[in-house]
Amino acid sequence: MDTVDTATRSKIMASVGQKNTGAELVLRRALHRTGLRFRLHDRALPGSPDIVFPKYNAVVFVHGCYWHSHGCKRSTVPSTRREFWLAKFQANRLRDKRNVELLRSAGWRVCTVWECALLGKSANGVGQAATDVKAWLESTAPVGEIG
Repeated sequence: MDTVDTATRSKIMASVGQKNTGAELVLRRALHRTGLRFRLHDRALPGSPDIVFPKYNAVVFVHGCYWHSHGCKRSTVPSTRREFWLAKFQANRLRDKRNVELLRSAGWRVCTVWECALLGKSANGVGQAATDVKAWLESTAPVGEIG
């Protein structure tokens, strides 16, 4: 049972940001400390990737575990309106897959960094995630996932 009315819940959900999330900001700071330079949120690319590395022809998506239904303990399904939320999460996963395919067909390399790898008690740490991203950039792997 929700603790607020529908209008208030709608306002709360509408205020959830898509850019410059906490996980994205901490990863960007750590990547910058390692000497990497990048562009942000290139709207000309499918999915408007969070971090773009033109030098490496690579992009990084920083996905929230809840919204992108990662499967870790952060990716719960609300107990009310389960059908709606399951459909929503499925649509998000399909959109993510479609964006990766479009980027790959355009010649971009794609890495996904999950929120759980950056924040929380079970996280490996932001420094480790930045090191992993840098290692992936310097490799020839077409796709990567850190989570």
